[in-house]
Amino acid sequence: MATKEEDVKLLGFWASPFSRRVEMALKLKGVSYEYLEQDIFNKSALLLELNPVFKKVPVLVHKGKILAESHLILEYIDQTWKNNPILPQDPYEKAMARFWAKFVDEQVGPVCFKSVVKADKGIDVAIEEAQELITFLEKELSGKDFFGGKTIGFLDMVAGSMIPFCVARAWEGMGIDMIPEEKFPELNRWIKNLNDIEIVRECIPQREKQIEHMMKVAERIKLA
Repeated sequence: MATKEEDVKLLGFWASPFSRRVEMALKLKGVSYEYLEQDIFNKSALLLELNPVFKKVPVLVHKGKILAESHLILEYIDQTWKNNPILPQDPYEKAMARFWAKFVDEQVGPVCFKSVVKADKGIDVAIEEAQELITFLEKELSGKDFFGGKTIGFLDMVAGSMIPFCVARAWEGMGIDMIPEEKFPELNRWIKNLNDIEIVRECIPQREKQIEHMMKVAERIKLA
């Protein structure tokens, strides 16, 4: 278990799924950290200094070492604090967890949010394309409590922070039931399992506030 002497700081943004997943990992590991909220629309000198390449959150600082990009941060946390493993130990399972995490952030997130907001080919087509991607995750969860099995892990943190606690809030604001229980029973069961975990609940943005934020982001996307 970590102590305050570990000197851990996290630069994040309350509505960012990328920040929220890192907080989940730190809490799971029992790491004491200082959270520094950032204004992503008016970036601080500290954020620009610590992450001059991408200029984004999250940024983790541990004993003077600076790390950016949430997947890399999660792996660093897992390798630094060995209790409550996040990534699978089996090499193949670990590779597949990374594969699906990349799929969530690079495919599911953009298509299920930006493409649905813009709906260039019509909203029905956008929803169909989004649900086709979500179906892959539904199949991955078949017969499992979490993506990694019985306990929350790397992919649960990535997909959980992105889908039910971020993008789904946008769908709700747009009046879209994207993952109905009759069509996606495994995903809905998984979401309920996530909500049963205290550290996850501690990291979930307040629902109404998140919906309001996502609607503002959607307006920016429409005008872009």
